[in-house]
Amino acid sequence: MKDLRSYLETLPDDQLERVSKPVNPAEFDVTAILQNLENEDRYPAVLFENPTDIEGRETDFQLISNLFADRRRIAQALDLPTDQWRMETSLEYARRETNRREPVVVDNDDAPVMDDSVPDLTHLPVVRHHRLDPAPYINMTPSMKDPESGVYNVAFLRNMVKGGEKMGIHMSPRHNFRIFKTNEDRGEPTRMAITIGHHPGYYLGALTLAGFEVDEYDVIGGMFGEPLRLTPSKTWGDEFLVPADAEVVVEAEVLPEVREIEAPFGEFPGYYGPQRLKPVVEVKNVVCRTNPIFQHVFVGHKDVATLGGVPKEGGIYNDIQGRVPSVEQVHLPSSGCGRFRCYVSLEQTTEGEAKHAALQALASSDFIKHVVVVDEDVDAFDEADVLWAQSTRMRADEDVDVINGVKGNTLDPSVRGEVATSKIIIDATKPVDEQYPPVLDIPEDALDRMTLSEYIE
Repeated sequence: MKDLRSYLETLPDDQLERVSKPVNPAEFDVTAILQNLENEDRYPAVLFENPTDIEGRETDFQLISNLFADRRRIAQALDLPTDQWRMETSLEYARRETNRREPVVVDNDDAPVMDDSVPDLTHLPVVRHHRLDPAPYINMTPSMKDPESGVYNVAFLRNMVKGGEKMGIHMSPRHNFRIFKTNEDRGEPTRMAITIGHHPGYYLGALTLAGFEVDEYDVIGGMFGEPLRLTPSKTWGDEFLVPADAEVVVEAEVLPEVREIEAPFGEFPGYYGPQRLKPVVEVKNVVCRTNPIFQHVFVGHKDVATLGGVPKEGGIYNDIQGRVPSVEQVHLPSSGCGRFRCYVSLEQTTEGEAKHAALQALASSDFIKHVVVVDEDVDAFDEADVLWAQSTRMRADEDVDVINGVKGNTLDPSVRGEVATSKIIIDATKPVDEQYPPVLDIPEDALDRMTLSEYIE
């Protein structure tokens, strides 16, 4: 059985900081500590042992955040050595993504998440993230069930807490919105269950690029390497299944034909998303473990950038490799929010392969706006290395292509209109048919001979 607690027990001390003093998440206490750590270039997971609830009351909860800010912790979640955090982690994700496992259903008596409950959302330690956020937000993963096929979709969606039993939800035009619209066209509410606190593999699986027809509970089982355990929900019973080993599950319904103001909210690109009329959520039940651990992702920062990048890299790599077999690395750096920029390294044997690989990367994910392709001697996971190649191997008049009128993302502040944007390909590889100057190096025998321990105290 995989869950959040078993994973946290495996983290070494240098990867997990504990805060024992009381903090009020609804008054920016949590995100202020995370920002201060970031200002020192430190990205540990942080366990707040004594958070208050939204009303400032003491709770039995703990709160974990920043879990995904270091790729080594993601490697560990996928059962890899922590030094295999680069392409190895991305490819292991892609392997597990296709090695799906159907879930198993257990009784409520065997489901820790059904051990306890709280009266409403105000009893949870929900985080208020950034200065202009009008309220605390739950920013973890609702599950929704397609009324036609019966498959479950799991995705990160923000939910603005508007009261003990009311939220406002933002959905981009993706799978979850399609489920909501199908129900709304029938005049029916959309059932959803927000899973707050689970093994990291659960949330990695939620970011799959699998098609609408794929049940994402199966994908999450692939991430676990074992079936995801589900249990009948408290509200709808066997008609809607929820993760049995979650820390907290909020069972709710998205109401049809009801819209209210939601946001502004500090989103993953690092800007506040604008206020819009968005659907309203009615909370039915909040179930939880005994002494639960509430989970939060630090949106707009490395926690969410890294979490967003890893699940895409392996799939994009595989897509490119089917057309350009010499691809070596694919990386979505934090500088592009783990979504907008893509670095590809390859051994180019034929003129045009770099552009072919870049076009495939754009086709693989509509988030990506900028693709930079470099030679195999450049480390795609070292941004300074990529920018060096771009500075010394790219000619702007020959190696830059702009593609206009392409679907982007609604949360990208540069988008004009609904989702249309422009995308760019930068070929920073050396020309195949030209002799390029050799890269600087020091003789290997000299490096081996002149060891620092012998010459520098």
